[in-house]
Amino acid sequence: MPQQPLSVAVIGAGMAGRSHAAGYRSVNTVFGEGLPPVRLAAIADADAELARDAARRYGFEQALTSWEQVVDDPSIDAISIVVGNALHRPIAEAAIAAGKHVLCEKPLAGSIEDARAMVAAEQGADVVTAVGYTYRRSPAIAAVRDHVRGGELGELSLFDGRYWCDYACDPRIPLSWRYTGGPGSGALADIGAHVIDVAQFLCGPIVAVSGAALSTQVAKRPLPLGAVVGHTAAPVSSETGEVENEDTAVFTARFESGLTGSFSVSRTAFGMPNGLAFDVYGLGGRAGFDWHRPAEYLFDDAQPESRTRGARQVIVGPQTPYFAGGYPMQAPGVGGGNAEMFVYQCRAFLDQITGGPDPLPPNATFADALHTMELIQAVVRSAQSGGAAVPVPTA
Repeated sequence: MPQQPLSVAVIGAGMAGRSHAAGYRSVNTVFGEGLPPVRLAAIADADAELARDAARRYGFEQALTSWEQVVDDPSIDAISIVVGNALHRPIAEAAIAAGKHVLCEKPLAGSIEDARAMVAAEQGADVVTAVGYTYRRSPAIAAVRDHVRGGELGELSLFDGRYWCDYACDPRIPLSWRYTGGPGSGALADIGAHVIDVAQFLCGPIVAVSGAALSTQVAKRPLPLGAVVGHTAAPVSSETGEVENEDTAVFTARFESGLTGSFSVSRTAFGMPNGLAFDVYGLGGRAGFDWHRPAEYLFDDAQPESRTRGARQVIVGPQTPYFAGGYPMQAPGVGGGNAEMFVYQCRAFLDQITGGPDPLPPNATFADALHTMELIQAVVRSAQSGGAAVPVPTA
């Protein structure tokens, strides 16, 4: 195994930034040898106390207060960008120019123009660029993909995907960057990007959308008095500001294969803390998944005896992707969750950098993430035109 350390940093010490930090801390504990030692160099955040706390918790050497300090440090090889969407482009462009590898959180950027500029920056650059769609790393979802791609469901007939959350139900949640930016930058960008990526991961590219409708349930929110971390409440003033984007969106989609899909996303679905779920049907079988039960999926196919046909629960274990070598206790039924998926994502990113002997499947590219953003914009245009069909540019 190569011994020259690989130095990593995380820009953003909030909810997702800490997940990246925890992922890097654990990358050498999964899937055997192949990576050099990983140096946990720095965590940067404009909130100094947040940066110090994250650095302490996850064993990083430094807590910094600006992303420029990370980009300007020649000893740092790779970074994760986990800040507000509008900051992705300047950080990524500067990091790529400095010769650093970049793993960027989704959505790729705060606007289509910024996303296209980031794709242009990655083209021809001698660095690895990647985007974090963590649900691709779920053993259950990856197993369903194997069923689909192996033809076990037969010709696909329907995909139904939803991502329902409740983090915006409380009208006292402050007006953070998540609630600004115009149509498409709300629930569609924050959580819709994930279920859209899962759909295309399973069923191939989407080429058109139609029947879209967007709505906002909480039109105004109080202005925060300080930094807002994740989706949590924070001290607020008596002043309010307008919510600029959608709380809920629904639409239908046509895949390149001709398959039809239906989608709904909401951040105001009461009682749904993190409700990503889907069902995919074919002429010879079906499969379903619900993130609230992450260690299993449902599978049904044409059994020889009709009396015993029906959906059966499949418990993820060493027979499913990522499980063997990816869990300390490699036995079925021990569960799985968000933290492991970030470890696999970070490991895949570092595998891409080092070109190890047995790499994990690579992460999505900037170009992949631009396609998802263009799809989201097509949904917005469909909604603005009364649900009309809108083509999606090819990736």
